[in-house]
Amino acid sequence: MALHDFVPAANQGGDPAVYEIENEAIDPQGTLWEALRRAADWRHKVLVDLGCGSGYWLPKYSESEKTIGIEPDERLLEAARARTRRAHVYHGSAEHIPLADSSVDVVHARFAYFFPSESFDPSAGLEEVARVLRPGGRLVVIDNDHVLGEFAALLRSSAPAAGQGRDSYPSTWWREKGAKTLAVMSGWTFHRRTDLERVLHLEFPEELAQQWLSSHPERLGLSYGYLLHIWTKP
Repeated sequence: MALHDFVPAANQGGDPAVYEIENEAIDPQGTLWEALRRAADWRHKVLVDLGCGSGYWLPKYSESEKTIGIEPDERLLEAARARTRRAHVYHGSAEHIPLADSSVDVVHARFAYFFPSESFDPSAGLEEVARVLRPGGRLVVIDNDHVLGEFAALLRSSAPAAGQGRDSYPSTWWREKGAKTLAVMSGWTFHRRTDLERVLHLEFPEELAQQWLSSHPERLGLSYGYLLHIWTKP
């Protein structure tokens, strides 16, 4: 299936190895993970990781009845399929989910596709998610908080991040769709300073990343705020 509207992610698509290091540093205390479970418990249910990338998070859903990864970047499919035998990984996207109607209980979209802004309307993806969700099923979108946390401050200073929306537009868009938005404060923690440096240089322009690193010479991490947009199918 050709996905002509697919645009590769600059971070994972640009350097999957460094993005793996970033994933390993996310949410060391499990605060975000527990918030996800409270938002939509996937135990003994069918869960879709929409935009699963190289499949880093797929093993985390071991308590689900069935775990399905959907990924538009064909370069990442082999790694995702090798991550765990429990997960079924398919080529697809938010607008093109290769699953039957009303066949899924929970959908997670982690930093994938659902960044509404004045220049991008993700309604087509939401309609497709609604098609595959069972009545009462939930979509949980993991997004960046652009207000709270040190990562948010970097986002506000980063010109490439402008397309994700630096103001209240995304939360307003989701509220108009009937979703609830939950703020969760967590962080990044790296084992080595060099890993933090590599990840910041992946995510932000060179000058901005170096400025932050020079201002925090002893740090191995930073505070990171998330927004969970929780939409329930009627």
